[in-house]
Amino acid sequence: MREAIIKVKDLHVSYSQTKALSGVNMTVYDKEFLGIIGPNGGGKTTLVKAIIGLISQESGEVFIRDKEVIGYVPQLTTFDREFPITVEEVILIGHLPRKIGFFRKFSNHEKNHVKHVMKRLDIEKLANRQIGELSGGQMQRVLITRALMNHPTVLILDEPTAGVDELAKQDIYSMLKELNIDITIIMITHDTSILMDYLDRVIYINKRAHIHEQGNQSPIEGECCPIEWFIQGEEIQRDFLKEDL
Repeated sequence: MREAIIKVKDLHVSYSQTKALSGVNMTVYDKEFLGIIGPNGGGKTTLVKAIIGLISQESGEVFIRDKEVIGYVPQLTTFDREFPITVEEVILIGHLPRKIGFFRKFSNHEKNHVKHVMKRLDIEKLANRQIGELSGGQMQRVLITRALMNHPTVLILDEPTAGVDELAKQDIYSMLKELNIDITIIMITHDTSILMDYLDRVIYINKRAHIHEQGNQSPIEGECCPIEWFIQGEEIQRDFLKEDL
């Protein structure tokens, strides 16, 4: 049985007077590929930001196993692609600590590590390209590479295939599945068509968490159910995953 590495207990998050998350409980297991789905405004991004400490919770707790290192890939829309910087420079930023001095230079070890990770993700040929010249799929690979620079044991991605074509989507998902051999992956997605082939488990977030796994039981909150239920989209989710059960 896989070991629990992240536990969220009775998590509540609010923005001003608006409740973003209400009593969320969930567990993430070692080396699983976990999908987070739900409606816009349902709290998916808020949940992952609370896990990695980018926002504060109103109440509740987030436990992360001591040895875990988390890498984060934000939504592509939050990244300024007009900024004059090369692919290699973007990835090198992933090596920077939170507190740095002026005129810090990257070591040869750091530069060599960048080349190694770029080769692993098959983007070494893009090293000197300006980020504004990249396609959506290429840019996502760059951001994933940057997130891998500090050797994370958990990789969290927020809509990694938004705005990319179908071929690029499959390319990114296949790459993530390969990475999943060594690390835990948590992915926010609206692309329910990929669930069967890549994800081990799905959590539906609409202010609260509805946890479902592949299995044979009926789709009732807290029980196992086939991931096929989610392929049919929002109609199934409305029928069985009502917010006020």
